[in-house]
Formats: sequence, structure tokens, C-alpha cells
Amino acid sequence: MTAPAGLGTSASRGAAVTLVGQGARIALLLTGVVVLARLLSPQDYGLLAMVMAVTGVADILRDFGLGSAAVQARTLSRGQRSNLFWLSTGTGVVLALLVLAVAPLLAAFYDEPRLRGVTALLSVTFVLNGVMTQYKADLQRRLRFGALTGLELGGQAVGLAAAVALAAGGAGYWALVAQQVVQLAAQLVVLVVVCRWLPGRWARDEPVRPFVSFGANLVGSQVLAHASNNVDSVVIGSSLGAGPLGLYNRAFQLLVLPLYQINAPVTRVALPVLARLVDDPPRYRHYLLTAQTAMLNLVSAMLAFAAAQAPAVVLVALGPRWLETAGLFQVLSIAGFFTMAGYACYWVYLSQGLTREHLRLSLVTRPVQIAMIVGGAHWGLYGVAWAYAAAVVLQWPANLWWLHRVSDAPVGRIWSNGARTVLVYGWALVASAAATRWLPPGETWLALATGALALVAALALAALAVPAYRRDLRTVAGLRHQLRGRGAPAAAPATPPAPVADHGHRPAPALTPRTAPAARPPHHPVRTPDEEPR
Repeated sequence: MTAPAGLGTSASRGAAVTLVGQGARIALLLTGVVVLARLLSPQDYGLLAMVMAVTGVADILRDFGLGSAAVQARTLSRGQRSNLFWLSTGTGVVLALLVLAVAPLLAAFYDEPRLRGVTALLSVTFVLNGVMTQYKADLQRRLRFGALTGLELGGQAVGLAAAVALAAGGAGYWALVAQQVVQLAAQLVVLVVVCRWLPGRWARDEPVRPFVSFGANLVGSQVLAHASNNVDSVVIGSSLGAGPLGLYNRAFQLLVLPLYQINAPVTRVALPVLARLVDDPPRYRHYLLTAQTAMLNLVSAMLAFAAAQAPAVVLVALGPRWLETAGLFQVLSIAGFFTMAGYACYWVYLSQGLTREHLRLSLVTRPVQIAMIVGGAHWGLYGVAWAYAAAVVLQWPANLWWLHRVSDAPVGRIWSNGARTVLVYGWALVASAAATRWLPPGETWLALATGALALVAALALAALAVPAYRRDLRTVAGLRHQLRGRGAPAAAPATPPAPVADHGHRPAPALTPRTAPAARPPHHPVRTPDEEPR
């Protein structure tokens, strides 16, 4: 099956709208970080992080992966959509009740009575997210990225306004809790108005088992990812307390801000497009590698500059009492580069329906990461940070090796793009840091300006010396042209699939979520992705 003729144009417009909207979201997030860091203490952030590290597992389970399953499905009837809505909503309600029941145990585990109220109020977010799941999936399926981006931006603005007002009034950590609830409630109201859809009754004759199967494997991978990505918060919170955890959490947030805020919208656009191109391998590879190249270079530039000038960035963004987070952020930035290099693998797993294969990989790599972080805790905050970074670095080659075994994705190109990016921007990071090493203390703005110039100069030298990097820059510069498909290879004529080895899985029935691409062994695959803000 070839892609629809207008798919490139839709992807181009969607990418443009989403990235512009995401720029506004990043600006709003930075505003919130700067303002709230001056109104709240590390302990306030630490209390929220204690809860989120544990309840985040329930947050993953809230829709059981049914949102991603709906987005990836070849077809989705009205009855199936209603059934998925009731499944997602019911899951959200059950999880909210479970979180309420767990609140006293969580407070006892951390020996922090205030967590009971925090956990109880945050339980509302599971219901809100469960209700919203199919509404958002519908907008994503129809490539209405402008509406989706706008409502999320609006909800974020309303939530931030409520948090700032409460924090200025002395509400402390309750301001952060209210922000989570208010922004979701605002999004839900807008979603119902924009989608103009209300679910019908449960349709018994509309099958949802394939969606549940897809979601179950996806959720399994995400639960393991969440556990491995948040065990550091649990270890720090239980052994060192809310204050040190608040410092570590802010360092981690500085890391995921450029990662997640670029990856999330790119994934939102890439997933429905790639899912439609699975049966057109040349165009699939072209879109995959173009999206990977663009995202790698955009995020790496921000991450390299922030890591090189971490003390100055922390002073400007958070203020002097958060300066201890600068060193932690620099260590965690190592994990950031390799996390980013692996995002294209995530898109392949999800767009080709390889959730089962991704779960099998996670069952090996994630327990290793947890063990390394627990071991690193013996050396305090920096021991945890170094262990986390080392674990993520080790996961990258394992991910590529496994993807090569279970798919026909261009793993060699994915690897070379990622390796080149790490080396080029790692060199630029070192050059930027060296340029400001001898500046006198207190010259914050001079350090930022000098570091930025040094970073640009180092990248210019890399472009002169590395032809492949020059091609990367041309790809980024011509991204809109590429997404429209003008630079993509022509769609291949339909041909019978080549004979392949049977790996023992059954092919999916027609008109169900895609569990296998054409011309490959049928397999069964990752919110993006495993790294989320916490």
C-alpha cells in the first residue's frame, strides 16, 4: 500500500505547526521554571517528585496503551472508538481509586505525612487523562496537529497561571499539585468542544482485543522504562530526603526540557505518517531518517550549549540557591545525548507494531539500569547521576542490535546518524566550555554570550571538516521541502512480498491495529518514548 498523495503535505504542515507551537510551549515552560523556582523551595519540588516517581506507574497504565493503538490502527470504526473510550476511562477511574488507597502507604514509606494530601489530589489526574485519551488520539489520527498543539498550550498556560498565583500567595507545594490538575481539566474542556464527539454505548459487536494486545505489550515496556527512569528519585527521596531530591529533580528537568519538548511533537507527527508508510519501504526509510536527522541536530545544539554553560544557565533559569544542580545536569547530559540517539528506534518499534519485541528487550535492559542506579546510590547524588548516565549509554548499542534482529529498519544509518551527532556536538560542547573556563566568576551573561559564539564556531569547523555533517545541516535547512516528499524516493510499485522466515507469530487480521508491516515476518513493539518529564 502506498502513502496517500497528500500525506507529505499534511506531514509538512503538521510538523511546521507542531514545532512552532512547541516553541511557544518551551517558552512557557521556561517562564514557569524561572518564576516558580524563585517562589518555591527545593523541598516543594522534592515532595511532588516523591509522589510522581511512584504514581507515574499508574499514569502509564491509565489508558493501557489504547491511545497509541488507536493512532496506529489502519481503520477505526465509531463503535471501536466508543469502546476504547470506555476502556480508557474505566482504567483511569480504577487507577485513581488505587492511588487513593496507596496514599497512606506512600506517606509512611517516605515518612512524610504531607504526601497523603498530595497523592489524593493527584489521583484526579488519572481520571482526566483516561477521558482525554481517545479525544487526543482522534486529533492525531486526522493529523489535526494545530488543534492538538493549541489545546495543550492553552491548558499549560492556564495551569501555570494557577500555580504562579498560588505560589505567590504562599501555597508552597500545593501550587505544583494544582498546576497538574488545572492544566488537564482545561485541556479536557477544549477537547470536547473541538472534537464535537461524545461516546456511544458499549458496542458488543465491535472487537477491541487487537488494540488491547498492542497496548499490553506497549504498557509493559513503558512500566519497565518508568521504573528504571525513576528509581533514582525513589532512592534519593527515601535515603536523603525531599531537599536533595528537589535539587536532583530540577537537574533532570533541565535535561528533559529540550529532549521531551522536541521529541514529543516530532513523535506526534512521525508516528501516524510512518504507520501509513510501512508498506512503502523507500519512503518509510526516507521519512524516518529525515526526522531523525532533524531532531538530533535541533536538540543536540540546545543540549550541548546548556551542558557547556550549565552554571550560567542554572543561575539565569533557577537562581543562585539552585547552583548545586549545575554539576548534576552536566553528568546527566551524557545520558541525554544517547537517549536522543535512540529515538528513531522507538519510532520503528511503534510504527511497525513491534511492541512485543520491545518488551522483550526492556525485560533485559531495564533491570540492569535499575541495579546500576541502586548501586550508584552508595556515592550520593553524583553516584546516582553517573550510574543513570552509564546505563543509558549501554542501552543504545543493545537497542540497535535488537532492532536489527527484529526489523528491516536502516539500523546502520540510524547508528551512523546518532554516532556522528554525539561526536560533533560533544566536540562543540567541549569547545564552548573551554572558551569560558577562564572568565572571572559572576560574569554570567558574558559566559553565555562567549559560550554561544564558541559553540557556533566549533560547529562551523565541524561542517567544514565532516561532509556527512554538512549533509545533515542541509537536511535540517530543507526540512519542509523534504517532508513534502519532493526529496523523497518515489513510491515503489506494488509487488508481492518476498518470502521470509516464519518467526512463529500469526499475522494480524484485516482492519485491526497493525501488528506487522508488509514483506516482513509478522511480529508484535515504544509516550513518548521512555524518557518523560517527571
